[in-house]
Amino acid sequence: MDDFGIDEVMNTLPHRYPFLLVDRILESDWDTRIVGLKNITMNEPFFQGHFPGNPVMPGVLQMEAMAQVAGILLNKRNKRDGQIAYFSSIDKARFRKIVRPGDTLIMEIIMIKARLNLAKVQATAKVDGVVVSEGQLMFHVERS
Repeated sequence: MDDFGIDEVMNTLPHRYPFLLVDRILESDWDTRIVGLKNITMNEPFFQGHFPGNPVMPGVLQMEAMAQVAGILLNKRNKRDGQIAYFSSIDKARFRKIVRPGDTLIMEIIMIKARLNLAKVQATAKVDGVVVSEGQLMFHVERS
């Protein structure tokens, strides 16, 4: 796989700062599996209030980051950069470890099923090889 850095991420997803939560794609088969990376820095705007003096990345934003990685897979799979994959459900969500500034979030997405404008994936986020969050994410994919 060629380098898939922030420029390619921004060409594929409609998200922008402060809500773009993917820095790079590390690997993908562009059909059933993708691995993305988010460097967690103290400059993230959510750390101002979550929590002052004890910065913790909110679990819902970990789910959003994984959803954005899934969105890249869906866009590339469907050959439609910029299309929006809207959440329709999150099942079996688990938050296992705290994510803090300085961590590198590695997110693996595996396609469970995709048809027409619906998709379901298994999403897992790790820091230093340890699972920090996971869940099954379902999407309604915009068709334009």
